[in-house]
Amino acid sequence: MGGSQDTYSLLPPRQRFLAGMVLALSNFMVVLDLTIANVSIPHISGNLGITPDQGTWIITSYAVAEAICVPLTGWLAQRFGVVRVFTMAMVGFAFFSLLCGLSVTLGMIVVSRIGQGLCGGPIMPMSQTLLMRIFPPEQRGKMMGIWAMTTMLGPAMGPIIGGYISDNWSWHWIFFINLPVAFICVLAATALLTPVETETKKLPVDFAGLALLVFWIGCLQIMLDIGRDHDWFADPLIVILAILAGIGFLAFIIWELTEEHPIVDLHVFRHAGFTSGVFTLALCFGAYFASIVIVPQWLQLAMGYTATTAGFVTAFTAMTALTVAPFASKLIGRVDVRLLISLAVAWMGVMAFWRAHWTSGADFWTLSYPQIFQGFAMPFFMIPLTTLTLSSVHPSETASAAGMQNFLRTMAIAISTSVVLTAWGDGQRVSRNEMASVLQAGDTQAQLSASGFSVEQTRQIISNIVDQEAAVIAMDYVFFLSMIILFVAAMVVWLAPKPTGKVDMSAAH
Repeated sequence: MGGSQDTYSLLPPRQRFLAGMVLALSNFMVVLDLTIANVSIPHISGNLGITPDQGTWIITSYAVAEAICVPLTGWLAQRFGVVRVFTMAMVGFAFFSLLCGLSVTLGMIVVSRIGQGLCGGPIMPMSQTLLMRIFPPEQRGKMMGIWAMTTMLGPAMGPIIGGYISDNWSWHWIFFINLPVAFICVLAATALLTPVETETKKLPVDFAGLALLVFWIGCLQIMLDIGRDHDWFADPLIVILAILAGIGFLAFIIWELTEEHPIVDLHVFRHAGFTSGVFTLALCFGAYFASIVIVPQWLQLAMGYTATTAGFVTAFTAMTALTVAPFASKLIGRVDVRLLISLAVAWMGVMAFWRAHWTSGADFWTLSYPQIFQGFAMPFFMIPLTTLTLSSVHPSETASAAGMQNFLRTMAIAISTSVVLTAWGDGQRVSRNEMASVLQAGDTQAQLSASGFSVEQTRQIISNIVDQEAAVIAMDYVFFLSMIILFVAAMVVWLAPKPTGKVDMSAAH
């Protein structure tokens, strides 16, 4: 669904520019919502009376819903038209953002976040498709660059904006701020983009494939989210969910490979370059997102940071990534992309190893340096990986490949969030028990008692210190695992054959 002569000539230059800015803004808003809630989880959990573990459902429900909806985007666009789908998705996104902000229970906010994710899923690829339709070929590269900047800026600004709003106003406003942005985007899209609406045609929809997709992802995510509270496979419910997810996954693969109009085109996995590329991408995003989820919570719950300051520490990565992104684009045509990806991912592994040595005595800049340096690697794996995966498939498969790439990346984020917080929580329990078994607290108790503290206060102080140390030891363990995953990903990319020829990036999601 790229642009053509008769589509981009329908809009005068000024109208075209305004439409481009609106599309970039809409994309920024959707990407922002992936991370804006991360630093606000302690605020939301406290306000709704839930545990921080349950609070993470607010992150995973959005990511899973978005992942499920992404494969549907192509079918929706052909059936109802790109502009209509984009506009309706924005309206739905605004409606569910309002419900998120008005939520008073965990159930209500999770259901509202699922609705937000389902509506947000098509906005990202649709905004990209529309940019290709309204700009002539010579301007597309520049506009795609601006669009890509919003994709990187969103995760950077999310923790800062979310932290500032949670500290100074109320967590409800991290969702309410979407309303005026969505309102502007819907009005502008209706006024500016109607002339470039695409033709529609009735297409068969793979309802069985869609049902199987929702079923196995739903079972897997519920298993990951509630597993910790149910002692994992000691609970029959978790065992049943795992079996259902496995059966659903196998049935989904068999159905999609034999269906004439599959909702997800799995045939793209026959290309070695695509397969190794997307698995590298999934491993990297999973390991990268581990720090985005865990660091803000640790800083607020164990280190006493405000949500705003925690947001700044988290956001440094994306800030440095923005500064080096232009250089990554220029290197793609000159250097083997596999080398760029491998070195960048290995660099991220080194940064994870650096973070694995954090202590509870670390100051703001000690925590920020690995985040800052990690940012230099981000564009050198994100941009070349898209080139590698999309240049490995036939031109007719580019849209399917881009959709699958986005689906796997979003699923990696959702699964990583659940797994990382489970590993962190379990690690804290183990570390606390180990410390408690060898702790010789007699001298400390005597000193605190001599300073005027009661026996109860003395015990509480020692307990708080043990909790703080257990939290950082467990987090260092998670970063050590992230390092191993990133080093493995740096090797997996070499399974891809050397890419040849240019790739049409117009279908990239």
